[in-house]
Amino acid sequence: MTNSRQHQNPSHSSSTIPPSASSSSSTSATGTARDRLTSLSSHIMGSNGSASVFTPAAVAAAPEDPLFGLMKAYREDPFEKKVDLGIGAYRDNNAKPWILPVVKKADHAIHNDPTLNHEYLSISGLAEFTSAAQKLVVGAESPAIREKRICTLQTISGTGAVHLGGLFLAKFHPAQPKPTIYLSNPTWANHNQIFTNVGLPIATYPYFSAKTKGLDFDGMIGALQAAPTGSIILLHACAHNPTGVDPTQEQWKQIAAVMRERHQFPFFDTAYQGFASGDLVRDAWAIRYFVEQGFELCVAQSFAKNFGLYGERTGAFHFVSAPGADASTAIQHIASQLAILQRSEISNPPAYGARIASKVLNDPQLFAEWEEDLRTMSGRIQEMRRGLREQLEKRGTPGSWEHITSQIGMFSFTGLNENQVKILRDKWHVYMTKNGRISMAGLNTNNLEYFAEAVDSVVRETS
Repeated sequence: MTNSRQHQNPSHSSSTIPPSASSSSSTSATGTARDRLTSLSSHIMGSNGSASVFTPAAVAAAPEDPLFGLMKAYREDPFEKKVDLGIGAYRDNNAKPWILPVVKKADHAIHNDPTLNHEYLSISGLAEFTSAAQKLVVGAESPAIREKRICTLQTISGTGAVHLGGLFLAKFHPAQPKPTIYLSNPTWANHNQIFTNVGLPIATYPYFSAKTKGLDFDGMIGALQAAPTGSIILLHACAHNPTGVDPTQEQWKQIAAVMRERHQFPFFDTAYQGFASGDLVRDAWAIRYFVEQGFELCVAQSFAKNFGLYGERTGAFHFVSAPGADASTAIQHIASQLAILQRSEISNPPAYGARIASKVLNDPQLFAEWEEDLRTMSGRIQEMRRGLREQLEKRGTPGSWEHITSQIGMFSFTGLNENQVKILRDKWHVYMTKNGRISMAGLNTNNLEYFAEAVDSVVRETS
């Protein structure tokens, strides 16, 4: 059978476009379409064709967070005996994260609760948690609770509490211009960023003495006396970050006396209650004393360290009004405005960590077990402090190392300088912040001697 295509009409054949012509036509059509798209894009984006106003010139690259950069460098280091002393989280004697036994119990009970759901919490948070957090920090018999002049909101850990407090003070403090907030020198690096971002002017007061490696009490008192009346003073309630240096109770009384005379506003940051000394009451002493003295103040409270709930971001913000006839009405107004601020930022706080903390805080048996877990953590930290000092003194390492055991809490300001820290990292694979701060939780019986050997070598090399 003959293929019909062989008998097509010649006229049809003569009108067929040659291959070269067809290719040229296709290219032309594609080019026209591309030109139209370019024209349309230029019309939408502007005549210069740029799609963004946020150019590299307009938005400079921010420096990497030094602590998280340090963590990254440690993880990428293949050296077998490397030591991580930068992380601000508790580690057991095998350098592993430790889930508190009481947290495991609470977690199990929550997961087996048939009434559990994943509905929103209220704007102010889980009520059973906020009331328990309040009692924990100011004391169940506190005059602030008894006189109904304290309000509490659940926050995104201590960071969120500091931010919420800073935002409230920036918006509602009646002074014009807004008062300066004074931070200890040094302080937790995030304090500077948080208060700057909410628009509060910041200044510093002397705190750490490089000579004694302890508290520069005279410098601190002098700065408070010189600070303007009504200034806001940021105070670390216990286990000062980053130095591990705390005032004595007698020194706290003198600090309070100066601040009362100068009508200054205390802003307490407490991230280590119970974790610092193993004693919840002792670690809250300064806050409770200021409340009993009638100060109007606020407290940012974290449950990351003392519950090991680092990733659950569980915290609380407390505002205490000054005693007075209208104190209870004032605190209601303050609570309502804090709720508006919270609503615009996170709307509702996360439930999981708050449920765990609430379960423990409101159950006497679990609470007692938690206190034992706190003693376990603080006890291991204290053991490492004693061990490090003994190792350095046994080697005759130049300098005095008494401050290792006189400081308290997770961090220690070693007194090592930036150059020594660099050598420790480059030669010994020891990772710590460049200001010489170490996390005592990063030390254990497996690496303590190695670290002491490294410090001894570097101090001798640079002396």
